[in-house]
Amino acid sequence: MSSEEFEKMHEAFVCVHGELRRQCEQLSGYSGEQKKRFIRKIDEKVDEANEVLDGMEKEITKAPHLYRNQMNIKIRSYRKDVSKLQRDIRSNDIGYGVRSDVKYTVYNAENEQSNYLASQRALLLQGTDGLNRATQSIDRSHRIAAETDQIGSDIIEELGGQREQLERSKDRLINTGENLSRSRKVLRAMSRRVVTNKLLLSIIILLEVAILAAVVYLKFFRKH
Repeated sequence: MSSEEFEKMHEAFVCVHGELRRQCEQLSGYSGEQKKRFIRKIDEKVDEANEVLDGMEKEITKAPHLYRNQMNIKIRSYRKDVSKLQRDIRSNDIGYGVRSDVKYTVYNAENEQSNYLASQRALLLQGTDGLNRATQSIDRSHRIAAETDQIGSDIIEELGGQREQLERSKDRLINTGENLSRSRKVLRAMSRRVVTNKLLLSIIILLEVAILAAVVYLKFFRKH
């Protein structure tokens, strides 16, 4: 149910409805003016039952959407039951007068029209609520899609920047490799020159030693 107030009204209607049934069952025991007075009491009880049902219909607007249709069906069933009791009373009302029948017919037509309008209003409110929820859901989906698209664009842009950085790093590595190759070639050439210079220096030293030995030999040992 929708609320504590609705529960109280439902309990009140059950009590009124039970008393109304008992009065209808007692109607056959009356006749004449006594019967007319008793029928008026029943009419007052019918009005009380309809007032309680009207209050219950107002409380329906506070109920969750899931329960509204079920509660409307229950109230319509209660109204039909009350109307049936009233028709049974009128069908057994002999001598109550044409005026009362006309009053009942007009009241019944107005009551049925009010019930129909109330049910249509409840259906319209349900449809409006459903449409509003669907619109809100579509709006949320659009926002999520836009945010996802923006995130995707940012990721693609970031990946593009990282790709450019990787390509530049790759180019620097290639240049570094080429520089290292050239450096190795230069070092090998320098090593060969160093070895060559060492050989030439060794040969020169040997030649100088040989010349020095020859000079010493010729100067000191040749005279003897």
